[in-house]
Amino acid sequence: MTNEPMIRAAGLYKQFGPVEVLKGVSLEVGKGEVIAIIGPSGSGKSTFLRCLIHLETVQRGTIIIEGETLVETDAAGQCRYAQEAELRRIRGKMGMVFQHFNLFPHLTVLQNVIEAPLTVKGLRREDVVPKADALLKKVGLYEKRGSYPSSLSGGQKQRVAIARALAMEPDILLFDEPTSALDPELTGEVLRTMRALAEERMTMVVVTHEMGFAREEASRVVFMDEGSILEERPARELFAAPEHPRTRAFLESML
Repeated sequence: MTNEPMIRAAGLYKQFGPVEVLKGVSLEVGKGEVIAIIGPSGSGKSTFLRCLIHLETVQRGTIIIEGETLVETDAAGQCRYAQEAELRRIRGKMGMVFQHFNLFPHLTVLQNVIEAPLTVKGLRREDVVPKADALLKKVGLYEKRGSYPSSLSGGQKQRVAIARALAMEPDILLFDEPTSALDPELTGEVLRTMRALAEERMTMVVVTHEMGFAREEASRVVFMDEGSILEERPARELFAAPEHPRTRAFLESML
């Protein structure tokens, strides 16, 4: 089972009312891969991530995380999710970093990082704090451990959010446009943190508009448009010679 993908998504369909947002999306992610998902706004990229971590439910399809089934569709077309306790455990294999940080404003940086390990995992504070301090050092924010989010820049908030996701010790990190809410000069510090994770072989799926990051750091790049994956290739190949006309047009508009 050593070649079991970390993520196997097959034939995912998702509708919001009459609008079909995902139209049969399939993707496999291997251990240590960095997958960049690019495409125009409204193409279903963020919805796909949210379905992987069960922030949204699919109408049809299969999601298997590290060999364990989160959701599958039976022969009658009925979508069946794992039981609640199993669902939580499988979800716990993944962490997610959002576009708008989602930090708790009333908690300090350190408290934000330790909150989930304490409340969700039930770990002891004396065990969690040293790990949280190490993570804050890793993202370059140890000196801010006693500060509140309101005193941080956007880039600092996003790095705290990354430390918070890592505090749950996930095997997979999902990033939903982690730099799109940041000023350009603050984007670099977040991308540096993500590059360091990529070098450590953290399995990551990154929805991004940062073409430089996608080209340099991703193992593969996935181009989505109108709810479908139109192209999926090694990063250097896709950027050097995109095959689908929509990919080509998109990259020309971005570069």
